[in-house]
Amino acid sequence: MLAGGNRRRVSFLSAKSRLLPVVSPAHSVPTMSAAETSASLRPESLPDAAGHFGPFGGVYVPETLMTALKELGEAYDAARRDPVYQEELNRHLKEFAGRPTELYFAERLTQHCGGAKIYFKREDLLHTGAHKINNALGQVLLALRMGKTRIIAETGAGQHGVATAAVCAKFGLQCVIYMGAVDMERQALNVFRMRLMGAEVRGVEAGQKTLKDAVNEAMRDWVTNVRDTHYILGSALGAHPYPMMVRDFHRVIGREAKAQILAREGRLPDEIVACVGGGSNAIGVFFDFLEDAAVRLIGVEAGGRGIVRGEHAARFEGGKLGVLQGSKTYILQNPDGQIELTHSVSAGLDYAAIGPEHAYYRDTGRISYAYACDDEVMEVFQLCSRLEGIIPALESTHALVEGLKRAKALPKDKIVLVNLSGRGDKDVNQVAKLLGVTLR
Repeated sequence: MLAGGNRRRVSFLSAKSRLLPVVSPAHSVPTMSAAETSASLRPESLPDAAGHFGPFGGVYVPETLMTALKELGEAYDAARRDPVYQEELNRHLKEFAGRPTELYFAERLTQHCGGAKIYFKREDLLHTGAHKINNALGQVLLALRMGKTRIIAETGAGQHGVATAAVCAKFGLQCVIYMGAVDMERQALNVFRMRLMGAEVRGVEAGQKTLKDAVNEAMRDWVTNVRDTHYILGSALGAHPYPMMVRDFHRVIGREAKAQILAREGRLPDEIVACVGGGSNAIGVFFDFLEDAAVRLIGVEAGGRGIVRGEHAARFEGGKLGVLQGSKTYILQNPDGQIELTHSVSAGLDYAAIGPEHAYYRDTGRISYAYACDDEVMEVFQLCSRLEGIIPALESTHALVEGLKRAKALPKDKIVLVNLSGRGDKDVNQVAKLLGVTLR
């Protein structure tokens, strides 16, 4: 594993937890006013009417998309207040997606670590295999309300693409998914699943051929076909109202988790850990705990091969404030403002920017952020599979790496809750290849 330019092998159980500092001058962090810091204690007040989370967020898009975003914002504002819409969404979440998901005590991993109790929030049990179906259902119902007949989406690991393809099949809508050519190769199973459900998957050969490039192509499509097309953005990224809207559709994760842990343990967890690419599963599980000051919230980014330029996707480890694909946030970029190359063993975390709400809560100190490197992820992927009989997504395994470190460091009367955002079926071929295993 690379760390600070030095190569060394570190077992996840012996490595020190790498929680990143709340503020570092090297990160070019904007100064927060007292009013902005106070607002962070009232999560429901964010974002503001212009889509800002303090200095982050906003709307930075071509003029041709402003009308579409305004239409979407108005449609969502009406829908969120409409009990008929909410009732329909909840029905589909139950009958089609499979909510509520279970809270699972990882007994053997807890014994292995020898410290705090480890619980999983089992988003991997949802239909299509990840939390992404929550947002896909919410947005497709909005699209129907707006009279849209064509859906586009981007995808990295493929789980958002699969979820979008599934809801489009369910409601009879045309579906086009953009996916980087590199991601299509390492997530071939999900590509076939999307096509099986009737979606057209368009490979992107531009740039690094990963998630950022897929988003670029989806936005170009939307500009061209805005009249009949809705873009189901898959993470808490982009221009307003997307970060707010995606967060709201995933808040069900935290609401359920809070009720379940109270019923099971009679108290809240001491720490909650979730992986962070754009940040949808993480903000979903964190949001309803933001005002519970005693609960420590930890997001885990992709450390890749180590914190060396072009070898990771940890935006809070060297990222700077900038604008990318509609939003102002932390971005991995060079001194000239060009987007840096990124790397992660997990396609879903291989992205140069982070959701603006995460940037805001990191800046205020409410959420801490760590990173996990590829070799640690590969180790824990196998460990969880062997000890719990649960194969986690490589994205979710980043959270597990940090969750196991935290559990080992805490006494046995503490509780660590890990959001298991997706299952690892999609990653088995890739892991086998990386381990040198031939599948017969």
